[in-house]
Amino acid sequence: MFRQLSVGLCCSMTLFVVGCGSKSVGVPASSTENSIKPLRIVVTTGMVADLVRHVAGEHGEVTALMGSGVDPHLFKTTRNDIKRLQEAQIVFYSGLMLEGRMQDALRQVNRPNRPVVAVTDQLVRSDKTYLRSPPEFEGHYDPHVWMDVSAWSQCLDIITETLSAQDPAHTDDYQRNTVAYKTELAALHDYVCDVIKSIPASQRVLVTAHDAFGYFGRTYGIDVRSVQGVTTESEAGVSDVNRLVDFLVERKLPAIFVESSVNEKNILAVIEGATARGVTVNVGGELFSDAMGPEGRYEGTYIGMIDHNATQIARALGGTAPEKGFHGQLAGQRAMRGLQSGPYLASIH
Repeated sequence: MFRQLSVGLCCSMTLFVVGCGSKSVGVPASSTENSIKPLRIVVTTGMVADLVRHVAGEHGEVTALMGSGVDPHLFKTTRNDIKRLQEAQIVFYSGLMLEGRMQDALRQVNRPNRPVVAVTDQLVRSDKTYLRSPPEFEGHYDPHVWMDVSAWSQCLDIITETLSAQDPAHTDDYQRNTVAYKTELAALHDYVCDVIKSIPASQRVLVTAHDAFGYFGRTYGIDVRSVQGVTTESEAGVSDVNRLVDFLVERKLPAIFVESSVNEKNILAVIEGATARGVTVNVGGELFSDAMGPEGRYEGTYIGMIDHNATQIARALGGTAPEKGFHGQLAGQRAMRGLQSGPYLASIH
């Protein structure tokens, strides 16, 4: 009887995760299965995939649904995506309504033996006061927390917890991997602090296509302005463009930035408006906001993504940063989808 009770208790182990209106319950996979094959893990964005791969190591086979340049705000699942989700043993997503159009699909694949976990639940359950609440986002939190390296690092904990619950035999490995990656991210965080601080105070303003850099600005001490709001599903109006043109005419900033996963039409409208008023606005480069760089490149990793952004912002706005960035691996200025031609740009930094 004691043996039966022990087995029953073991099988009842659960992981409870709250966030974005979902509840996920995990049941550990058998140690026999995990000793033979890595866990089948499906994630949404590249930023989440990077975290999970670092924690899981050789014990996880991670598949990301969204590749480079994909806007998660607008992403819709295909039949193949649903199949991948259904075949996964664990699903991780960013949360805080980032994957707004995927919410139904994520709820549908949530099962007791298949936890579906938002990594940002770590921040929701630890300190909600940290999260930004932009008024235009209809009562939801700003989901772009990966722009603050120190906050994104905290999201490793819920991944470690989930993997350990599913695969307790490798808990020590997951914990060691987490500690090692947190050390790397702490060094990256310090680098971003230093290079942004090197920008002259009068020029420490980041102007982008949509409001993805709020946490970046708050954490690293740079004012952030954008044409669109937190989600790219919102449409920028003429008043939004004119407001930003007025600001640029007044401040005469060295550069503004486009984003790899967001249509540049609104930024072009701002540049055109400033030009019409006698102010030349340069494009400081293309930043990675809602998606990382090309797969297989340094910029296609989370560290590479943030390194690229911080280095490019600092150099374009008059700060000091090494040309090749934090690890000396940056590829340099990205081609910007046709923006190098046309009457709007006087120069590309």
